[in-house]
Amino acid sequence: MFLTEQDLESGIYGYQIDQITEGDNNIVSIAMAAAEEEVRSYLSGNNRIENFDGRLRYDVDAILSAQDAARNPLIVKHAVTIAKWWIVELCNADIIYEQAKERYDRSITWLTDLRDGSVNLSTLPQLSQTDLDADERQPFSYGSRLKFNHE
Repeated sequence: MFLTEQDLESGIYGYQIDQITEGDNNIVSIAMAAAEEEVRSYLSGNNRIENFDGRLRYDVDAILSAQDAARNPLIVKHAVTIAKWWIVELCNADIIYEQAKERYDRSITWLTDLRDGSVNLSTLPQLSQTDLDADERQPFSYGSRLKFNHE
C-alpha cells in the first residue's frame, strides 16, 4: 500500500483516529486504500481524445508502488489529506470539519490540475514515448463531417 499509518498521523492525530474508528484498524486500511485509488483516478487519464494532446502522462503504477524515500512527498501529502477526509466523514470528534473539507477540496483541485497539465512535477515517473506510441489512438483526426439532411 502506498500510504502507511505513520503517514496518516502526519495529517490527523492518533487519538482522533482512535475516537473516530473506535480502534478498528480495518476502517483506517479502507480509508488509505480509498485514498490511493482516488489519487490513481486523478493521475490516470481516460481514453478521451483530449487526453492525447501531448500533455505529460505519468506512470501511475510506478508512482504508487514507490516505497519509503522514493515516494514523492507532495503526492504522499495529498494522499494523506484524502485518507483523512475518508476517516473524518465518519465523525466530527474534535476535528474542524470545514477545515478538513477545504483541504480535501484543495487536494482534489491540485490533482486535477496535475492531470490536466496546469501543474507538472518533474520528479514523477512518466511514461516513455514507446509506451505512448503503443497506444493506437491519435490526438487529432482528419476528415469531414457527414452531410446534414433535414429528413
